[in-house]
Amino acid sequence: MVTMMLFFVLAPLLVFTPRLARTKRIGLAEYGGLAQRYVREFDQKWLRGGASSDEPLVGSADLQSLADLGNSFEIVKGMKPVPFGKDTLLQLAVISLAPVAPLVLTMIPLGELLDRFLHVVF
Repeated sequence: MVTMMLFFVLAPLLVFTPRLARTKRIGLAEYGGLAQRYVREFDQKWLRGGASSDEPLVGSADLQSLADLGNSFEIVKGMKPVPFGKDTLLQLAVISLAPVAPLVLTMIPLGELLDRFLHVVF
């Protein structure tokens, strides 16, 4: 019953899977290209002697921009193809089973229930 409830609640969200996957793929390509160009220019400027001698590295906005770009790329890289995760599934299952718990405890003693649970888990 819980599985069916989870299916009916979360299955409509799977409609967004193709668009999320496509958006991630496009984002990785775009941010990857931007990051590659920026890193190449950063390397040329700061490691290959392209910066003027009076421009200090410490306090330069180039470092912060590089870090911001890296964080943006990681956000795109971390996108999932489904708009929910294991945590959502577990939370919905627990919330669905919570009202049934007192009924189960009137039918099955707590010790026996724990034994069954431990045998299933281990």
